[in-house]
Amino acid sequence: MKHIKKISFRFFFIYFLLTIAPWFWLDVIPGVSYLTRIYTQAVQWIVFRFNDWFLHIKDKLNTEGYGSGDTTYYWAEFYTIIILSLVIAILWNAFDKKEKESKSLSYWLHNLIRYNLCFVSFIYGSIKLFALQMSFPTLSQLATPLGDFLPMRLSWMFIGYSEPYQIFSGIMELTVGVLLLYRRTIPLGLFVGLGVFINVFVLNMCYDIPVKLYSMQIVISCLFLLAIDSEKYLNFFVLNKPTVPITGYNYRFTKRWQRIGRIVLKSTFIVLVVGFSFYDAVSQYQESKKLETSVIPPGIYNIKTFKKNNQIFAIDATDTMAWKDFIFEKGKLGSIKTADTTFMNRYGRAYFIYEADKAKQIIHFKESMSDSVPLFGMKYKFINKNLLQLNGVFKKDTLFFELIKSNKTFPLAERQFHWISEANR
Repeated sequence: MKHIKKISFRFFFIYFLLTIAPWFWLDVIPGVSYLTRIYTQAVQWIVFRFNDWFLHIKDKLNTEGYGSGDTTYYWAEFYTIIILSLVIAILWNAFDKKEKESKSLSYWLHNLIRYNLCFVSFIYGSIKLFALQMSFPTLSQLATPLGDFLPMRLSWMFIGYSEPYQIFSGIMELTVGVLLLYRRTIPLGLFVGLGVFINVFVLNMCYDIPVKLYSMQIVISCLFLLAIDSEKYLNFFVLNKPTVPITGYNYRFTKRWQRIGRIVLKSTFIVLVVGFSFYDAVSQYQESKKLETSVIPPGIYNIKTFKKNNQIFAIDATDTMAWKDFIFEKGKLGSIKTADTTFMNRYGRAYFIYEADKAKQIIHFKESMSDSVPLFGMKYKFINKNLLQLNGVFKKDTLFFELIKSNKTFPLAERQFHWISEANR
C-alpha cells in the first residue's frame, strides 16, 4: 500500500510538472524563450514518436490548432504525459526506496498547482470583469439564422449578450485567485474554484467548445488538491470531527535568504500576473471604447441594383455564390451574405476587413487584419445618408452595387430586462 501511495504521489508530481510547465512563465526573461522553443520541439518529437509507436490517434497530428486546444496533437500530448509520468514514477520508486516522501516535494507540488490556478483565475477573470472575452453579438451574427450557428458560437453569443453575467463570472474567477493567494483561505478558494471551473468545463463539454482538455486539467488540479487533504475536509464538513490545519502549503525555511526569496517570488508573481492581467484588460477595454470614425456607418445594406460588366442582374436568392447583402460593422469589420470562399466564410456569411482611403474614396477589402495586400478595392460614393454606391474590379469583372441602408432592428440587440413579466415573451 505504501508503494502504491508513493508511486501515485510521484506520478502526479511529474504529471502536473509537465502539464503546467512552469518554465514557460519565465519567457518574459530575455533568452529564455529560445530555451523553451527547444523544449517545445523536443516534446513534439517525443509526442510524435509515442503516437507512432503506441497511441495511433491519427497518421498526421495537427500542431496548428487555429485557436483549438483539443486538436489531435494536444490529445496525443496528454496521453504521452500520462505514460511518461507513470513510467518515471515507477523508475523513481525503484531507485529511491525512502519510506517517507520528502516534505519539500509535497510543498512544491501543492504550491505549483495552487499558483497555476491563481494564474488562470486572474488571466481569465480580469478579461471577463471588463466583458472582453465574449463580445456582444455583432450585426452579422444577429442577421444570421440561429440554426446556422454551431454550438460553440451560440454559447459565446449567449454569454456575450449579457455583460452583467460575464462580469459576475469574472468576479467569481478573481475571487478564486485572491483566496488562493493566502494560505489561510486556500481551502475556501479550492471549493469556490471547483464550482467555478466545473461550470466552465461542463459548458465546454455541452457546447462543443474546443477547450475541453485544458478546462478538464484545471478541474483535475482542484480535485487533486482537495483529495490530497480529503481526510481533513471530510472530518470538518461531513463527520463533524476535530481536525488539524492543512500544512501542505507550508514549509519551514531555516535560512534567511530562503525566507526572503519566498517573499520576493510571491511579490513578483502578484505584481506580474495580477498587475499585467489588469493592465492588459484595461488597455483592451479602453481600445474597445474609442470613438470610431469609419467612413461607412454601421448597418445592414441591402442590394438595390447590381451590375456586372455594365449589365444589370437580378439577385438570385437560390444562388449560394451570389452576394445578397452587405453588413458594415464597427471596427472596420463586415460581412456579405454569400458562400463565396474568396473571404473567410462562416455560418453562411463571408467575413471581411476593410480599410478606407478617404482621399481616393476607395475601400480596400481584406480577409484578415494581418493581410498587407488587399483582395480587391472598390470606389464608394454616398448619394445620400442611406444610399451607397460601390464599384470596382473583382476577379476580372467590373461590379457595381447600389446599396440602401436597412432600418431593420433586432429585439435581441435592445438588451431587454423586465423585473415584472406577465407572460413568457
